[in-house]
Amino acid sequence: MDKKTREQALQQLELIRRGTAEIIPEDELLRKLERSIKNKQPLKIKLGLDPTAPDIHLGHTVVLNKLRQFQDLGHEVRLIIGDFTGRIGDPSGKSETRKQLTEEQVKANARTYQDQIFKILDKSRTTIYFNSEWLSPMNFADVLTLGAKYTVARMMERDDFAKRYKDGLPIGVHEFFYPLMQGYDSVVLESDVELGGTDQKFNLLVGRNLQREYGQEPQIALMMPILEGIDGIQKMSKSLGNYIGVNEDPNEIFGKTMSIQDQLITRYFELVTRVPMDEIKRLEKAMKSGQVNPRDAKMRLARELITMFYDAEQARLAEERFKLVFQKHDVPEDIPEVTVSEREVWLPKLLNDTGLVSSTSDGKRMIKQGAVKINGEKCDNDEAVVSIENGMVIQVGKRKFARLLAE
Repeated sequence: MDKKTREQALQQLELIRRGTAEIIPEDELLRKLERSIKNKQPLKIKLGLDPTAPDIHLGHTVVLNKLRQFQDLGHEVRLIIGDFTGRIGDPSGKSETRKQLTEEQVKANARTYQDQIFKILDKSRTTIYFNSEWLSPMNFADVLTLGAKYTVARMMERDDFAKRYKDGLPIGVHEFFYPLMQGYDSVVLESDVELGGTDQKFNLLVGRNLQREYGQEPQIALMMPILEGIDGIQKMSKSLGNYIGVNEDPNEIFGKTMSIQDQLITRYFELVTRVPMDEIKRLEKAMKSGQVNPRDAKMRLARELITMFYDAEQARLAEERFKLVFQKHDVPEDIPEVTVSEREVWLPKLLNDTGLVSSTSDGKRMIKQGAVKINGEKCDNDEAVVSIENGMVIQVGKRKFARLLAE
């Protein structure tokens, strides 16, 4: 291999290493990169997504950003929407058999995924597949042939299966076929590299082994870390409420970003933005020395995220609004106006009717937490009945406002 090709491959590898938890094996990846450069043939980079949830949050973008890096290096991204495997559900990390989704649920979630992933990926350089294309036509003999490629003993090496077996919890036979089907996706697409979170390591290695069984060069398994939520404790999850959604309002994204723990700033920059690593390292050093206030670094992070998900103008407006509300303690001018027909309304119901909370019980919870203000005055009585006045401003938390209009 000539020196120039080697140097180019090493440069690509350096970018690919950014933020990764593990690459199995890295020396094989380097050889694939060298061959790709020499033959001017892009690598086939695979990511499988089971559309089990309708919304994507920042935690999901860790892997998507790595895919975008591969695209920027000229490689081919192959995104698999697991419309077939999604009906089974990935058992990774589960302590019980997962409920199977209906075909209608899978299709609806898949459409939502496609709407959101292209806020990160370059659509022109992404090919989307649905694995029902090759899994649905398989007959029972095909399934048995696939099943013969792997042993039960190897399957039981998975921590979740082993733990459930030890605890006497049920394991459906169909769950053994999930990693086999995901691995077979790699065989069908002849993947060079497959990406996933650290919880996907077993599945990615199954794909590598199956490719060998089918006479193919095995794929590289590249694992990305699981992103902590804005609380800095547990992994980012919508159910835990510690998430930043890619489809959320820019003002909400800005406010949530400003609430992340200071120790996560550099990690977020590395995993979910396109800011160069040398610049991130300078920022980290400046924060440690006191030259840069973490608050200002978080503002930069918020701008980067909103620019990526929306555009630079939306980022600028969100920053202006944040400064207005949090630094000057003013009420924004562009808050939504809601017409209220009743003269007097139970406060939790009013919060729900104006869309400031998701339910009356959520409203009661926010009131008890001291997060509700009426015309700037805190209201902590969840039994309060509000007399509606024209122009009254209701506030929930630091970012949600509504101006009431009396009929």
